[in-house]
Amino acid sequence: MKKKIHQLLVFSFLVLLSSCSKDAYDDYYARPDSLEPPIYQQLQARGNFKNLLVLIEKAGYKDILGKAGYWTMMAPNDEAFTKFFQEQGITDVNKIDAETAGKIVRYALIYNAFRTEQLSDYQSSTGWLVDNAFRRRTAYYDGFVNKTINGKPMVVVGSNRNNTGGTSYYISGDNNNKYITYFEKEYFAAQGLNSNDYKFFFPNSTYTDFNVLGGSIKEADIIAENGVIQEVSQVSLPLVNLDQYLENNSQYSLFRELIQKNLVTYVFNQGATTTYRNYTGKGDDVYVKMYDAGLPYSLNNENFLKQMDNDGQSDAYTLIAPDNTSFQKFIDEVLLKNFTMDQLPKYVFQDLLKAHMVTGAVWPSKFGSYNNALDENLRFNISTDVKEAKVLSNGFFYGTNKVQASNLFYSVYTSAYLDPKFTLATRLFNDGTSYREIISNINQKYTLFLPSDTVLRSLGYDYNTARSEWMYTPPNGGTPASAVDSRLRLMRVLYNCIVPTPEGELNNLSGSGIIRSGDMDIPGEYIKWNNNRVYAAGNEVKANMANILGYEDQQNGRTYYIDNLLEFSEESPGVDLKKLASDAGSEFFNFYSYLKNSSIYNSVADKITGVDLGTAYTIIVPNNAAIVKAVKAGLLPGNVTTGVPDFAPTETFKQDLVVNFIKYHILATKTVSDDGNVTGQVETLLKDDRDEKLYVTVISDKGALSFIGKKNTTATFIANKSNNLADRTLIHLVDNYLSYTE
Repeated sequence: MKKKIHQLLVFSFLVLLSSCSKDAYDDYYARPDSLEPPIYQQLQARGNFKNLLVLIEKAGYKDILGKAGYWTMMAPNDEAFTKFFQEQGITDVNKIDAETAGKIVRYALIYNAFRTEQLSDYQSSTGWLVDNAFRRRTAYYDGFVNKTINGKPMVVVGSNRNNTGGTSYYISGDNNNKYITYFEKEYFAAQGLNSNDYKFFFPNSTYTDFNVLGGSIKEADIIAENGVIQEVSQVSLPLVNLDQYLENNSQYSLFRELIQKNLVTYVFNQGATTTYRNYTGKGDDVYVKMYDAGLPYSLNNENFLKQMDNDGQSDAYTLIAPDNTSFQKFIDEVLLKNFTMDQLPKYVFQDLLKAHMVTGAVWPSKFGSYNNALDENLRFNISTDVKEAKVLSNGFFYGTNKVQASNLFYSVYTSAYLDPKFTLATRLFNDGTSYREIISNINQKYTLFLPSDTVLRSLGYDYNTARSEWMYTPPNGGTPASAVDSRLRLMRVLYNCIVPTPEGELNNLSGSGIIRSGDMDIPGEYIKWNNNRVYAAGNEVKANMANILGYEDQQNGRTYYIDNLLEFSEESPGVDLKKLASDAGSEFFNFYSYLKNSSIYNSVADKITGVDLGTAYTIIVPNNAAIVKAVKAGLLPGNVTTGVPDFAPTETFKQDLVVNFIKYHILATKTVSDDGNVTGQVETLLKDDRDEKLYVTVISDKGALSFIGKKNTTATFIANKSNNLADRTLIHLVDNYLSYTE
């Protein structure tokens, strides 16, 4: 039934059609008179594009541009070709072959039709972003290229995506089309740019408020049936990309050679091979030139990040390349001071290139405000250090007469990073600990105590590369630690080796002193030095100080090479307090005597309840005379008249007095010394009847330290008896007690 109805409708339409006049039918479907001619005919009618029309025909684009489509054509006029012929040393357009004609025509063609007012707007996937674009994708791409790589002929195609691992570096069907760059006043105004941002790249051209590369738009927005023509004053051959520019410029051959040998591979790709074979009829395999996945982008990728399809309209890459002279100097003086080139770990090459890469278009007038891929500011004087600046198809190129003074190559971190004797320390610095970021900060001064692989292995530390895990076995026998505990243990001892020294405090170790390790924001533990030997709490326990074997100065401080670790203590601070009190006539005796008989002290393990290993504390010990004063004040049990202490009271309330007194003299969560690092109120172990923390006020300055309790009781440290090391703890002797009551 449905078939019959369909046949009837078709028959009725044919009858109706035959009844209409042919003229009426033609008029209805005829091309509107108001429609402009296609691009080819428009160029032909204008009379000043004769040379371009010849090239369009040579390139096989007459039919395409003479009919349908949706293009913007940056069309060079005949005057532009006259200059081009002179530059190329040819007499006329007939000397241009079909291949070159194709390059000129296809690179002049931008996908989609844009008036000039639209070219500065970015076609994002979420809508148009006004005055956010300075580039457009053209119809030109390089495609497959025959090359000889390491003596082997092969067909090569460039990556069309950035390598993020896996097979994402090449997408079949994406031709890696090149972009053309233009410089428009609305975009410049919105981005805070000026004419010098154009002149820096094109010193021999004049900025005209709308330039296309080195030329300008002579007549804008010539509307055609299949697009828009922008008449331009320059003939543009397709620009090379960053990868191609390095390849073709011998000034930067050393920099390129390092990249090619260590960060580039040629990978067979079946999708590219199939496309090539179908297109050419040949049987060759195709290899994709792929940049290392550790880099932020591939130098041969014509697309930008492809987070949005058109994001290449709004941004581009930047590469800074040092010339051969400056790079050779860097190689000799920095890079290969301890390594040979073949010994350098891959991450060094990655970091070196990343120091010269910016994932964004670096405009000259804002050069100093950009960061490289290592998140460092660009350390170049654009007036004196930049030899040349080029706009390329996928980004900006700056050739320089110096190497980026990267933190990684000029800091105390460098001493480990670029020396094969310190691979274990370097591995931990880089192992997500943030230590690398701390000690490579070129703007802050540090002293680094650096143990070699030999030292670390002799003390039981190593790394299992097969299992990708840290190992620790006690050197004198014992149960090996788990991988997690081994890493945490090594993290702690190496953090002891990092010391902020803004005034070069450790440049002379011939005397003695104490200083806090770790970063300024995340305190480490206190270490001491004495006559060119350094030690931490664990070294005191084991009586094995670390000796200085030598040193190296870097831009942000000094590295000392040591023959031992700055080890942490694994015994309770109660043990250290007991040792201090055991000396004949010890000023710690009275305080410890109360402690050892109290309910918060375990005499078997010498452990104080509430004082845990691995946590920061400060123990404030009133000297013997101060304890007598506390007895007289009724804060401790004993004879209030004579001040004779009762170290082992039997009454519960008197036992509570002892516990409260001791807890108020132990600062929790912070280790305090006379260095000014900690001031203000610090909580103690003592809480009131409402279970709220009680505090002591700390006043600390260089060489001075005092504590203030309730009733303004003030205790000042006794310097030659204080700063005693314990596990993340300092024990101070003071000249008074602290009252915890009003």
